[in-house]
Amino acid sequence: MTRTPLRPLARILDARARGENPDVIERENIRMRHEVMRDQARARAQTRLSVLGIAFFCAFSVIGLRMGVMAASDAAEPRAASATPVVAATRADITDREGRLLATNMETSALYAHPHQMIQPERAARELARIFPEMDEETLKRRFTGNGKFYWLRRTLSPEQRQLVHDIGEPGLLFARREMRLYPNGPVAAHLLGGAGFDREGTQSAEIRGVGGLEHEFDQQLSDPSRADVPLQLSVDLTVQAALEQVLSGGMKLMKAKGAAAVLMDVDTGEVLALVSLPDFDPNDRPHAPTSGHPDDSPLFNRAVQGVYELGSVFKAFTIAEVLEEGIAKPDTMIDIRGPIQWGRFRIRDDHYLGKEADVRKILVESSNIGTARLAQQIGIERHQAFLRRLGMMESSPLELPEAGAARPDVQSNWSELTTMTVSYGHGMSVSLMNVAAAYAAIGNGGRLLKPTLLKRHGAPEGSRVMSETTAREVQQMLREVVTEGTASFGEVEGYEVAGKTGTANKVKPTGGYYEDRTISTFASIFPASDPKYTLVLMLDEAETYIYGEDRRTAGWTAVPVAAEAIRRIGPLLGLRPLIEPDRTADITLTSN
Repeated sequence: MTRTPLRPLARILDARARGENPDVIERENIRMRHEVMRDQARARAQTRLSVLGIAFFCAFSVIGLRMGVMAASDAAEPRAASATPVVAATRADITDREGRLLATNMETSALYAHPHQMIQPERAARELARIFPEMDEETLKRRFTGNGKFYWLRRTLSPEQRQLVHDIGEPGLLFARREMRLYPNGPVAAHLLGGAGFDREGTQSAEIRGVGGLEHEFDQQLSDPSRADVPLQLSVDLTVQAALEQVLSGGMKLMKAKGAAAVLMDVDTGEVLALVSLPDFDPNDRPHAPTSGHPDDSPLFNRAVQGVYELGSVFKAFTIAEVLEEGIAKPDTMIDIRGPIQWGRFRIRDDHYLGKEADVRKILVESSNIGTARLAQQIGIERHQAFLRRLGMMESSPLELPEAGAARPDVQSNWSELTTMTVSYGHGMSVSLMNVAAAYAAIGNGGRLLKPTLLKRHGAPEGSRVMSETTAREVQQMLREVVTEGTASFGEVEGYEVAGKTGTANKVKPTGGYYEDRTISTFASIFPASDPKYTLVLMLDEAETYIYGEDRRTAGWTAVPVAAEAIRRIGPLLGLRPLIEPDRTADITLTSN
């Protein structure tokens, strides 16, 4: 910018020559300079205000846009910064076939301590020991006054316990958020569900992992965050499960049994509607696995799938089915049943005299060991083994439980003709209750062996054919006669046409041989016999009842009455309408003249 002199020499000289005052020129130049300076200052101020206005406009536009985006988005809980690794806490629910809740999650709190932040550690130890009697006051004092920086005190707290700890007012006692697994029905279906516990833990959350049963088998699926809203739906019916447990528990006490188990299966779909093992436990407070003693002494032991037993005469139905299927005999074929059968130092005898000969039907109905052994001799070793293998009796049950896969049938390695004879009536081979239930379901559905499942199925699977429909129907009729005329007479339930077979076997000693006064009593049933829908296999471990002046241990006196009561209770729950014959109104015959 060119500055104009305030007193330019040329104009001053010219003004003096004309006699004018040169100071006027200076004042005029000063005024003009000030005007120019004001104009420049005004322009700068306007420019700054414009820039500032644009900046404020942009800022408020960005803030308004962000607020609009946040208002339109889903709400999310802010996550606090922490050095603790993030662990998954969400776990899918488990429901029964009708959608009733069997397992879910519940929010709770855990308690931990930072001793270095405590103001009164001795008082905190004293108050905690008062709230939680299992905590030792002296141990807490040593921890709180020592050099430790962090201690877990409780993995779960009830709301009342949390409030009591909060009222202590100790800043070194802190709470951690937790989701714990809750089983609202307590011990109902305990062996199916198994239970869950905490795995990886942090102060913000803890990971839940299955430790047994379905919780363990489907752990990956249940803990998948993408499937947290999709419950695992079981084939089990909660009301039927609870009723069967109640009846079995009462029968176990009445018969003074050590344990009991039962499996209820749909013969057309292979769905397990109820599975019971007693004694049981509460998965909300799952006991620790035993470190000594026999496994079945623990309530964690699942007798229905984990235990393998010699189940006695329930096997006779398989032997009869095979001789009919192979064309070796017919229901009315007569068999020599004179005995005992002597084989080396072993003898095969019947419990009661049945005559010199009996037809195949009577051998099953009256449960003749000699007659069944004679039929097994005609079958032969290879065919007998092959048939049992087709029935699934040589392999672990494919049920979706980790305990089932570990329970392999106990089969003799040196299978001889004597083995074929003893196995034909259920001795010398140990299997699980689930194996027998699947095989009896095949008899009930017309000869198709189905893979048992604990998951709800939509539609009936094809299965593998193990016997013809004709053979299955004939065996069904014979099993019905076992109840109406034979060893399972206490199994008759009015309106439900129960068919089944008893089985009593002395328990095997761990060191070899058999106990004389300990038995496994079993009743394998199908109902209704005219149109089979379900199979119920029930077992009592070391059952005994005192009737007619003596102790009774056979299944006809122990397992059968309990199974009959179970069918009477669960029949209506299954939607089965009793088949009642109408009474005759009068003995009058209309004749025409």
